[in-house]
Amino acid sequence: MSKKFLESEKLKTRALSCIPHQTGTFSRRANSFVEGVFPTYVQTAEGSHFTDLDGNRYLDYLCGLGPITLGYNYKSVNDAIIEQLKQGILFSLPHPVEVECSEKISKIIPHAEMVKFEKSGSNAVTGAVRAARYLTKKNKIAYCGSGGVWHDWQAAMVSRDGGVPEFNKDLIFVFEYNDPDGLEQIFENNKNEIAAVVFEPTVYENPNNGFLKKIRKLTDENDAILILDEIVTGFRFDLGGCQKYFDFKGDLVCFGKGMGNGLPITAITGKTEFMKAFDDLWVSSTNNSEALSLAGTVAVINEMQTNNTINSCWEQGETLMKGWNKIVTSYNINAKMVGYPVRMKMECWNSTGKESLVLKALILQEMVKKGIFMSQGVSFISYSHSSEDIQFTLNSLDEICKYISQIKNENDYQKHLEGKMPQQVWKMKIPATKKK
Repeated sequence: MSKKFLESEKLKTRALSCIPHQTGTFSRRANSFVEGVFPTYVQTAEGSHFTDLDGNRYLDYLCGLGPITLGYNYKSVNDAIIEQLKQGILFSLPHPVEVECSEKISKIIPHAEMVKFEKSGSNAVTGAVRAARYLTKKNKIAYCGSGGVWHDWQAAMVSRDGGVPEFNKDLIFVFEYNDPDGLEQIFENNKNEIAAVVFEPTVYENPNNGFLKKIRKLTDENDAILILDEIVTGFRFDLGGCQKYFDFKGDLVCFGKGMGNGLPITAITGKTEFMKAFDDLWVSSTNNSEALSLAGTVAVINEMQTNNTINSCWEQGETLMKGWNKIVTSYNINAKMVGYPVRMKMECWNSTGKESLVLKALILQEMVKKGIFMSQGVSFISYSHSSEDIQFTLNSLDEICKYISQIKNENDYQKHLEGKMPQQVWKMKIPATKKK
């Protein structure tokens, strides 16, 4: 047992005896990282950094799995939470802050005439799917995205599909980003049966050749409802979401993560004609009107509007991406940063062009040893990430690439791993539909 993580290792042992897979969130498990080298439990966080249970401090690019847009322990948001706490958390009747937050969102999000709050991204998207099925009287779903929704209608398509009724697997069809022909084929194969297209406006690719307009057109032509999953992109790409960033309209649009800066809150938005469906649906939860998260979200939006925080994240992220790719190229290391400055990921490959998970694990290992916390998947920038943070990251990367360049001729990165290889959380099980 490493002395560096002595207390964390003790706590992990306790957790494994009373919590399935150690924690309630798969992506936070120890085996999602280079286990043995990465920290396991956090104790405190401030700005762009967190401190683990053993007192080790890290510059964090995972940002709580994406929700931290402003920074950890952000003062104006904390102040709003404290003020609301003095009034109460949850009540037998709605609190005025629910109306205030809804009105504020309606003003900044295009086509958000009405707003319904939920507590998780899964619940928000699932609520939108239920509304689409109710409105269209159809059951089947066409899907394109990163697979972050975990209810039965969606979980049928990923590897962790245990417990999902078999009939769900016949109700969901996958198409690939920038492939409108795949969606067209789904509609042709399922005439008058597709209730909704559930779609992330982007993950890491730029839309090309009018892709977004084609998705909108195909959805309209087939009397389906376009549900935009902006759980990740909302409040990161633009204050108005990808609808505004790409000038692209959804019928029902779901937001989460960044809107609360870590608070458990999500939202379904849309035009009144679609949102009124919820008057007739059982989509309700005791905690959906919890006031602390609503008050905190108002404060988040105010801060974003006042300080133009999203532009700052784009600028810092661009500096990181450009600097990263310049350094790895100079050392001939196959580890490019791709995506967007506000939502990026590292891609690694070997001499044959195939994905190299072991190279990625080695880079992540060496980064965390220098006090920089990154995941095998996505990286984010918060408003609290400073120019000094970015420069420290790039300086560290330069040292790491120098080291890797000295050992890469060995053709055995595995032996330089000091911990276990990270485990995949899930993989897509249903193949994407292609045009015949």
